[in-house]
Amino acid sequence: MTPSGGYIDLQVNGYGGVDLNQDNLNAEDLHCMCMKLRSDGVAGFLATIITDCLDVMVDRLHRLVELREADPLARELILGLHIEGPFISATDGYRGAHPEDAIRSADTNVMQRLLDAGAGLTKIVTLAPEQDTTCAVTQMLVDQGIIVSAGHTDASLDQLKAAIDAGLTMFTHLGNGCPMLMHRHDNIIQRVLSQADHLYLSFIADGVHIPFAALGNYLRLANLDRCVIVTDAMAAAGLGAGLHTLGRWQVEVGSDMAAWAPGRSHLVGSVVTMPQVIENLTNFVGLTRAEAEDLVTNCPLRLLEGIA
Repeated sequence: MTPSGGYIDLQVNGYGGVDLNQDNLNAEDLHCMCMKLRSDGVAGFLATIITDCLDVMVDRLHRLVELREADPLARELILGLHIEGPFISATDGYRGAHPEDAIRSADTNVMQRLLDAGAGLTKIVTLAPEQDTTCAVTQMLVDQGIIVSAGHTDASLDQLKAAIDAGLTMFTHLGNGCPMLMHRHDNIIQRVLSQADHLYLSFIADGVHIPFAALGNYLRLANLDRCVIVTDAMAAAGLGAGLHTLGRWQVEVGSDMAAWAPGRSHLVGSVVTMPQVIENLTNFVGLTRAEAEDLVTNCPLRLLEGIA
């Protein structure tokens, strides 16, 4: 069912004090989270489960599917699942907030266990092409109608092109999931932008993950019709400063409204809301309201429905 009259967010880890990657997610928490998202104008989103031990990821997916099935509001808003990991780069910087001990090479049997736990609801899987060297998992997912997105990756240009040939169609939160210090020219951002005609690119428009000037450059170069904005929201989204969780992490949100790992070593998700995204894109990036709204409504829907 195609939602109408609201924002579409393809990457939501939690919201309004609720962490989708907790082990004790309950029906009341999920319902309250959906209520908060709907009150902030979200008509549909992909519930995102991030890298952890395989059994933990499977249990979290099972639980989420079970709770969604029992709640009409959750069924309306949760358009599907986004599985982010565990086939991502284990290298510091590229793996971001994903726990190193749970990262693994791509494996079709492992992927099928995760898909089975998702009960047919998986819409996007984010992986690193260099972890899927034969593209077997990429092809497996494409054959099942699932969007394969590169992310948390330092794939070479050849690896990226091979993945695109195998059916890769998206890149997850470009400009993030990479180290602060990289080669000034030969880096994953430049490689992906060189393939922008073949990929949908998602970005986090909170002004923290990417400076607005850089975001504007990326959007202009990539073509707005092939871009989507996600929040990558975690439990603190829609709230204020304080301590919150995302999976294993205790997350500190300061007055700058950035979600930091302990010691402020790296960002752990975002606290931005979709209404704030619209204001950021219009006030600080220079888009028209129509352009901004397209990036969080029509563009993600086109991607999900395979229109483009």
